[in-house]
Amino acid sequence: MAAIEDKTVVREYFNASGFDRWRRIYGDSDEVNKVQLDIRKGHQQTVDTVINWLKADGNLAGLSICDAGCGVGSLSLPLAQAGAKIYASDIAEKMVGEAKKRAQSILSAEQLPVFDVKDLEGLQGKYHSVICLDVLIHYPQEKAASMITHLSSLADDRLIISFAPKTIAYTLLKKIGDFFPGPSKATRAYLHREVDVVQILQHNGWQIERNAMTKTQFYFSRILEAIR
Repeated sequence: MAAIEDKTVVREYFNASGFDRWRRIYGDSDEVNKVQLDIRKGHQQTVDTVINWLKADGNLAGLSICDAGCGVGSLSLPLAQAGAKIYASDIAEKMVGEAKKRAQSILSAEQLPVFDVKDLEGLQGKYHSVICLDVLIHYPQEKAASMITHLSSLADDRLIISFAPKTIAYTLLKKIGDFFPGPSKATRAYLHREVDVVQILQHNGWQIERNAMTKTQFYFSRILEAIR
């Protein structure tokens, strides 16, 4: 499938049947099954890891951050509460609308992020930090280099990305999951070799500062923080 078709599938999914499903997963609703609850816990662990990294640096207040693929605001909102200046974007209009709704219910007018509906390639501007969590899983390996390169062009000092690592174990797990799609199946899931991602980052002038791995029963995500 061509990359543009993958993008269309992702946009249409998260603006239709996927919206309600992932709004529940990323929220606190009890209307989730075992798999969805496990994914919620895993995603939150990834978000918490990134927030803890940024807070540990002691300069979060006032920092300009682009949350590329913001979803319903799981990362954008707590960072805005901590004083960062947030630009939050997502490919799906419904996801951005939900993020806005949640932001308006808990943030002051001064804290509100700037929200936008854009895919990764359409992002523009310059930010101290660019963060892209759990987005690359929707796109094939041949698009990873161009996407990471584009995100790199937006970041002055730091780029944080997460991806599903391609290992023998996770490749097998994915193949098993493909046979049993079930109600939790979303879009195509692409795994990426960590060595390839690191090489792309290094080619764009980054060096790895921190890394972490989130692993639950049904969710796995490698997090890399790259600095100039």
